[in-house]
Amino acid sequence: MPGRKTDVKDAEWIASLLRHGLLKGSFVPDREQRELRELVRYRHSLVEERSRELNRIQKVLEGANIKLSSVVSDINGMSSRAILEALISGEEDPEILAELSHGKLKNKKEDLKRALKGFINYHQRKMLEIQLRHIDSAAHLCS
Repeated sequence: MPGRKTDVKDAEWIASLLRHGLLKGSFVPDREQRELRELVRYRHSLVEERSRELNRIQKVLEGANIKLSSVVSDINGMSSRAILEALISGEEDPEILAELSHGKLKNKKEDLKRALKGFINYHQRKMLEIQLRHIDSAAHLCS
C-alpha cells in the first residue's frame, strides 16, 4: 500500500531477519577477482565495439553499392579482408577484386563479381581504412 513503507520499517525488518539468522552475508570478491572481472568486462566491450565496426563497414559498402556481405559469410574473413584492402588501395575492377578470393569463395567468383560492381568514393575508402584499423586495434587488445 502506498505511503506505508518507510526506510525505518525496512531497517527494522532486516534487523529482525538478521537476529533470527535468516540472512546470509553478501559475497565480496577479493581484489584479484575484482580486477579480473574488470578486465573481462573491458574485453567484452572491445569485442562489442569490433562487432559495431564490422556493421559500419557493411553500411559503407552498401552505400557504395557493393554487396560483399551477400556473398561472403564473414566480412572479416581472409578473402573479404583482401578485397577490402584492395578497395582501400583504389582497386575497383570486380574481376581483379574477385581474384583475391580464397577457399570456398573461389567457387563463387561470378557472384562475387556481381556483388563488387559498385562505386566507392574517396571518403568511403578513408572510412573503410579507419574502420579496419580500429578492428585490428581492438583485436590486438583482446588477444
